[in-house]
Amino acid sequence: MAYRRELPDWKSEYLDPELETMTREQIEALQVERLKETVKRCMNNPFYKARLEKAGVTPENITSVDDIRRIPFTTKQDLRDTYPFGLASAPLTECVRLHSSSGTTGNPTVILHTQKDLDEWANQVARNLWMVGLRPNDVFQNSSGYGMFTGGLGFQYGAERLGMLTIPAAAGNSLRQIKFMTDFGTTALHAVPSYVTRLYEVMQEQGVDPRKDTKLKVLAIGAEPHSEEQRKRIEKMMGVKAYNSFGMSEMCGPGVGFECKEQNGLHFWEDYYIVEIVDPETLEPVPDGEIGELVLTSIRREAMPLLRYRTRDLTRVLGRGCPCGRNHVRLDRMKGRSDDMMVLRGVNIFPIQIEKILMQFKELASNYLITLTTDENNDNMTVEVELEELFTDDYQRLESLKKSVTRALKDEILLTPIVKLVPKGSLPVSEGKAVRVVDKRTVYQ
Repeated sequence: MAYRRELPDWKSEYLDPELETMTREQIEALQVERLKETVKRCMNNPFYKARLEKAGVTPENITSVDDIRRIPFTTKQDLRDTYPFGLASAPLTECVRLHSSSGTTGNPTVILHTQKDLDEWANQVARNLWMVGLRPNDVFQNSSGYGMFTGGLGFQYGAERLGMLTIPAAAGNSLRQIKFMTDFGTTALHAVPSYVTRLYEVMQEQGVDPRKDTKLKVLAIGAEPHSEEQRKRIEKMMGVKAYNSFGMSEMCGPGVGFECKEQNGLHFWEDYYIVEIVDPETLEPVPDGEIGELVLTSIRREAMPLLRYRTRDLTRVLGRGCPCGRNHVRLDRMKGRSDDMMVLRGVNIFPIQIEKILMQFKELASNYLITLTTDENNDNMTVEVELEELFTDDYQRLESLKKSVTRALKDEILLTPIVKLVPKGSLPVSEGKAVRVVDKRTVYQ
């Protein structure tokens, strides 16, 4: 018999009032309790058992959340080195699902789930969707990929748990996506930011106005870093609020963090995770408000809890309270990944910095590509960006815009890139996460 949760009154702002509105003291007390349980469970795993014993960590000597700092970090390389099931803390006979990465740079990372893990995951996603105003009478269209990628199934089960009619449209085929939206009365859409932009372009070509010809009221966007400027542009195009979503397969998938209606940071659910922000080099905690690497410990998982997992995502703590009434930690949108950082002539640059500047020019469209090359032993950056409208015959206007964009980028990244303004539709478009950087630089041995 399929599981279906009891829902609160539709007028309630909270799907899980007791858990969502806990005080900071209650949150930390629950985290200590669940961290003890998680460490005890990890003792079933030879990898973690050896590490915890070496560090002198037992469930009994954990008395505060700060004790987590005595536990060694877990990395993606650990997952690869113990492939496929070396980090499991439950027997395979208790597991009902696995997800894995593509493994394009080595062994894929495999994550196992028990049925309880899947139920808790669905509850997390449902909590997020309820938080932004979605209810059982809404129609949820999911344009994310299914299969081994967690984005599709995570939102699918969360939307079903909330009781909505769901449309598992999957990725791509924009004409079909638009037909589903108009025919089925879609009110909520999940998509990566770059694909929302592409969808809007096809709508324009087909003479479809999302404000007049659809019932859309909520967008859930995530899976790729995007700037606030990009979000605002999406909201203006589609005429609805776009809420930032964060998830990763190592923690379960989507549902780890989500914005509320205030749109003032991602609420990370601390009844499921312990959140740390550390300096990527020293691995020491950084003060609230300072950018560092996000480290997560899952404290509600059975099959494969991870202790102090280094996500490589860069963000900062915005606060631990919100006008919405939730006291779970609020984090800034992801600024990029520490391993995605470009180093050009000794300067550290993140793609999100480039996007932030480009989105400030109304003449520019949303698609861009950064190419790094080596020319005569010097590293250079070329930024190609599509024009929102075609005015390539107006040379003076084009040159003036190019100079303005170049100057703004130089002020932001402290280097002068080569800027190329290209016709709309001329750069490659991906149905999944957008490819923003191509590194063609020569590596000298």
